[in-house]
Amino acid sequence: MVNDTRAGRHRPATPYNPVTELSTILRSAGETSVKASAVLAASGGLVATFSLPAQANPSEAAARATATAAASPAPAEPVALSLAPAVVAPEPASPVASEAIGVAGLKAVAKPKPAPRPAPVEEAVAERTSTSSTPAASRTTTRSAPVSQSSSEVVNIARTLLGIAYVYGGETPAGFDCSGFTQYVFGKAGVSIPRTASAQQSAATPVSDPQPGDLVFYGYPAWHVGIYTGNGMMIDSPREGKFTSERPLFSGVTGYGRF
Repeated sequence: MVNDTRAGRHRPATPYNPVTELSTILRSAGETSVKASAVLAASGGLVATFSLPAQANPSEAAARATATAAASPAPAEPVALSLAPAVVAPEPASPVASEAIGVAGLKAVAKPKPAPRPAPVEEAVAERTSTSSTPAASRTTTRSAPVSQSSSEVVNIARTLLGIAYVYGGETPAGFDCSGFTQYVFGKAGVSIPRTASAQQSAATPVSDPQPGDLVFYGYPAWHVGIYTGNGMMIDSPREGKFTSERPLFSGVTGYGRF
């Protein structure tokens, strides 16, 4: 017995071709001379079904299968899904109202008026000096109406001295008694008369029809005297606690005198 030492030959490796595999299947089907159906499931994803007659020519069947395979569309490549996250544009932000910047809680105040200017020192001193020499009663008396004018200068002067307090022995605007008042008024008019009421009565010319500016006497010798202003009125410095005033004649007149 002779051993066959020839090495077996292997079929060279060839790439897989679905058309070749289909031709092989068709040839097997033709040899059986029966109607058969061949289904090829190719590794590339192609599927072909053929219905062959029993008397089909294997070569023709192979040619048709080749044409059919060539005409079949290539398998679609899988479409890669985008795995990237969807990007959505943000909505435009609405404008934000800016807050007003300022100073709160303040209120405008009008500028205060300037304080009155103080009186000069000289005037203040002079005023204090003049008022200090006047009795309190005379300082509180004022004339609310203008002095009426008379045909007699003596009456007009006397009316400017209304409201001065009675002072016993007084003969100045700081205070008068009755005869001190008449002597002061006649002196301002340029007529010199005695100091006391009785002395004035003796020096005056007696008259029965008195005129404004004549003297009015009470008693004989006179204890009181005033200046006649007309229409039954006179100006005099009455007594303690009273003021020089123009008033009606009172009873007890003993005569009138003229200078």
